Amino acid sequence: MDMLGLYPTWYEPGIGSGWVIGIIATLHVLFSHTAVGAAILFAFLAYIGYRDDRPELIDFIKKYGLFLLVFSYILGSITGPGIWYSTTVGSPNGISALIHNFVWKWATEWVFFVIEVVAVYMLVYLVGKVSQQTHLKIAVIFGLTSYATMLAIVGILSFMMWPGHEKWFTEGGYLYGFYGPNTFAQLAIRTAFMFTMTAVVGGIVAAGLKDKEFKRWLLRRLAVIGIISTIIGMAMYPWYLSTLPEVANVLMANRLPDYFTPAVLFVLAAIMAYFIVTLMSPRVVTASVAGIATMAILVLGLWPGETVRETVRKPWIAGQYLYSNQVIGRDVPGMDVKSEIPLLEEKGFTRAHVFWPENQREINPHNAIHVGQSLTLTACANCHSLSETGMRPLVNYFGGISDIERIKTYLVGAIATGNTMYMPKVPLKDDEAEAMALYIASLNDDEVVARYVNEKTRQAAASEENTRLSAQ
Repeated sequence: MDMLGLYPTWYEPGIGSGWVIGIIATLHVLFSHTAVGAAILFAFLAYIGYRDDRPELIDFIKKYGLFLLVFSYILGSITGPGIWYSTTVGSPNGISALIHNFVWKWATEWVFFVIEVVAVYMLVYLVGKVSQQTHLKIAVIFGLTSYATMLAIVGILSFMMWPGHEKWFTEGGYLYGFYGPNTFAQLAIRTAFMFTMTAVVGGIVAAGLKDKEFKRWLLRRLAVIGIISTIIGMAMYPWYLSTLPEVANVLMANRLPDYFTPAVLFVLAAIMAYFIVTLMSPRVVTASVAGIATMAILVLGLWPGETVRETVRKPWIAGQYLYSNQVIGRDVPGMDVKSEIPLLEEKGFTRAHVFWPENQREINPHNAIHVGQSLTLTACANCHSLSETGMRPLVNYFGGISDIERIKTYLVGAIATGNTMYMPKVPLKDDEAEAMALYIASLNDDEVVARYVNEKTRQAAASEENTRLSAQ
């Protein structure tokens, strides 16, 4: 018997599983991007330091490297597996799709990452213990392998938006999936961002230097790096937007709040102002000031940016064939993948889901509310919180109504047909739509379940009485 390839749904009731993944991933981006930018900066500073006999630059590399061991490589190594764990339980089919397409690309990234981690320890702890030429080679290897990890990951992130080439759907192959216009645009804009973060975080370390003259010189150079990278990132943003799928631009035009663009411009202007002030008056930079600037960029810049990137690829979670609720929504002949929509249309969730509770396979008035909750968890919880807090609370999307028939009409007419802008197509059998409508209505009215059960019981009794009378 054909069954859906779905796993049990993980739901975090406070903020939603999507935000748990998002928070961990956003922190990881901060740590990892800073590390990559710093690695390239270290290679350049090591070259200048040994060429011009400037030991203070080598000392700064050691201090910044020690800071990175905690900031990027310990915290990053915690949030990295945290992403794997949270996405595996929150989006198991999404992770499966990426692994099946890019397992060797990911393995390559891990090889480079191991070299990177070994290199950063060698770079920090072998200062003065190996020849200058050897230490410079270590710095260069550290920079190259660190950037290689970003090269490998960006193509996978781009695939999550959409495959690089249309041929991937018919022919498969990771090259068609990995390389596309968005891959290079995203790589470019992330490269600019990583130097911005390296300059900001570097200020935390530079602020503690004892040599005031060198401190001013270094902070000004970091400010120049930050200004240039921020300007380049801003200039490349239109290019990045032009590489997004059409639906993403539609979503940005219709779903983002009116204040989003002005807010982004304000954040970029604030970053520029910070670097300009640093350039003109380095003495204002303390470890606390640089730390606050780092947190501000994380909360006001990185988090909204990553949130928007996740939002505009809806209703898909990977490759424009896997829906955000883990249902395969499109045939991919090149990967021998079949859409699960026909199976849902034929049997529905309650009869096709492997892990569906057995006592909810058949829907009746007494279990309808529980079936509705299970359906909503399965079909909606990856993008919507079922409480009043957290990620896109579902209760906010129905105008506070508790009319079961009105909600059911929307579910059947829009959700079940895929006639929405950004939500997956969720085929629902008639009794499933009614059960889901009952649960959604109960979010606004605690008494609706009792009225529903009473009405269904009354209808059943009337039907039995009519049957009895007809038999007489």
